[in-house]
Amino acid sequence: MRKNYSREDIIKLVEEEDVEFIRLQFTDLCGTLKNIAVTAGQLAKALDHEWMFDASSIEGFAGVEESDMYLHPDYGTLEIFPWRPQQGKVARLICDVYCPDRQPFSGDPRYILKRALAEAEEMGLTFRTGAECEFFLFHLDENGMPTTLSHENAGYFDVGPVDFGENARRDMVLTLEDMGFVVEASHHDVAPAQHEISFQYDDALATADNIMTFKLAVKTIARRHGLHATFMPKPKSGVNGSGMHINMSLFRDGKNLFAREGGESEFSREAYWFLGGILRHMRGMTAVTNPIVNSYKRLIPGSEVPVCLSWSENNRSTLIRIPASAGNSARMELRSPDPSANPYLVLAAVLRAGLDGIKNKIEPPERVTGNLFCMSERERLERGMEALPGTLSEAVDCMEQDEFMRQTLGEHAFTQYIALKKEEWNRYRRQVTDWEIDEYLNQY
Repeated sequence: MRKNYSREDIIKLVEEEDVEFIRLQFTDLCGTLKNIAVTAGQLAKALDHEWMFDASSIEGFAGVEESDMYLHPDYGTLEIFPWRPQQGKVARLICDVYCPDRQPFSGDPRYILKRALAEAEEMGLTFRTGAECEFFLFHLDENGMPTTLSHENAGYFDVGPVDFGENARRDMVLTLEDMGFVVEASHHDVAPAQHEISFQYDDALATADNIMTFKLAVKTIARRHGLHATFMPKPKSGVNGSGMHINMSLFRDGKNLFAREGGESEFSREAYWFLGGILRHMRGMTAVTNPIVNSYKRLIPGSEVPVCLSWSENNRSTLIRIPASAGNSARMELRSPDPSANPYLVLAAVLRAGLDGIKNKIEPPERVTGNLFCMSERERLERGMEALPGTLSEAVDCMEQDEFMRQTLGEHAFTQYIALKKEEWNRYRRQVTDWEIDEYLNQY
């Protein structure tokens, strides 16, 4: 998706394509896409990094006493939205956030990932990743507000007319391709109204940018079909939740570092250390990979989601799966993250954990055999498999005690993130749910 545009290329293209509005996009600490729309007449000012905004109202960014921030567009991310009018088109530029002293803002999630990538680059490594984002398509009510209703009952890999979302998903794929995505596959997922679209591997920064663009495009096209697309991890009880599986590999001098010499499917020594580093730091980073209260309604035993620190070859019940691939296709898949997560923070945390494993030669635990989904908690404990945090509160506690995560996010982002998540948990605790009323009102 990235283009090799110069400042002059962008100005010329905007004029030739009759682009009237340019959205300067960035992502807040919680993973929400934000933007400021400027007219074509203000484009030169934006490209010269002179566009200032008030960061005090952006979650996790800055207080009112230090609210002025600048947006620095990444020229290579220019994209014209294919769903906007043909006259007076709308384009976007993904931006980095800078302080008034023209230094990168340490709380910008994109900068946090760039900092982790720079660490890999110092080791001669390139981090390549891909994401599998699942989502639900639900009906809107008479006021255009989202519901959790769907009239379909399709399941895994079902086709139309059973798959009611087939046409919407087709339009999503075509739109993504218009925007430069290489879409590899799309299909109906396990739960009714659940779908998945997978796109091509890329460098980690491009992957994080692509995930944010993907979610925007999917939501926009869903609306055009009278539907609401949600990346909420567990919008309905009793059915599978939505994940964001992260596939990853490291390259050095154009060769996959995970591939064992000779081309066998078994991993290299560095790959196992990378794996060991992720498992070592996984509990501390779970508040990032699974960042909301609802994330933990998906991460429960028996829900076909890995809930303990484990790995194996081609075993989808483990936290990290090693697919049956070799050579430059060698990779590992982290299966716990969900699509509510901030992709910049997820990739930064996973990369730094893996690099820590390589630097310190952290050996992973023994591989797991058998189906963990059918294994009791007692059996897992007997085999020495530590569980992932079971609630957002527990995950935040694990993160707060983890000096590695403090270093990964930086002091500002770490402190702000912990505070935001503690407040989210407290808001949840203050609620009295329908389940509690049904369970206790008559009994007590």
